[in-house]
Amino acid sequence: MSKIFLSVVIPSYNERANLQKGVLDKVEHYLSGQKYSWEVIVVDDGSTDGSVEIVENFVEENSHFKLIKNNHTGKAGAVTKGVLSAEGEYILFTDMDQATPIEEIGKILPYFEKDFDIAIGSRNSKRKGAPWTRLVMARGMMTLRTILVGISGISDTQCGFKAFRNKIAKKLFRKISDINNGFGEISGSKVSAGFDVELLYLAQKMGYKIKEVPVNWFYVETRRVSPLKDSIDGLIDLIKIKINALSGVYK
Repeated sequence: MSKIFLSVVIPSYNERANLQKGVLDKVEHYLSGQKYSWEVIVVDDGSTDGSVEIVENFVEENSHFKLIKNNHTGKAGAVTKGVLSAEGEYILFTDMDQATPIEEIGKILPYFEKDFDIAIGSRNSKRKGAPWTRLVMARGMMTLRTILVGISGISDTQCGFKAFRNKIAKKLFRKISDINNGFGEISGSKVSAGFDVELLYLAQKMGYKIKEVPVNWFYVETRRVSPLKDSIDGLIDLIKIKINALSGVYK
């Protein structure tokens, strides 16, 4: 078996609408045109809308795609499960809606040749089509993150397009899993803003070199974002990270 160059991890929770738009076909089309070997790992997070059957059918017809069925632990748990199962020299996690298109990986990969350990997509202020409520949430998150956590040198922690060297990803995500007790089951949909912040905060504490790379990003309408609820949840997540930091959890 030849060594895999790139693993792409895609969490999926009730993504029937996006799947019916052919997002996996677009991912397959792009990656098939690359010269390197690759795999795509879709981690179903306990979907209840029939989307897992769509993924199963796709995987049967596309040998480079794999499906992992996970308990409903939220995006953080699903991404962690996929990353720890990935075999690629480099591991990318991205969103099913492809708000950041898969072809943006072409902007990310060159930085690993420049000795960076982690390369993350950044939307900066260019968030095409996003409603003002999302922009306000983003600005508020940035301000609170700076005050409470103090991540240095990263302007956009929340873009769902992040790549890692394999060995570093395994160490980082095992640590994240241990800190969160393996990510227990949750109910309903939850946008976990704290996951990306905690991940990058821990990466900086572990001394990894992180490069923030501008990428294209397009707003995709979703019913899962609740400005008030998600803002409150995000604040609670940041407070938990601050408490963990003061308690020496990230040492």
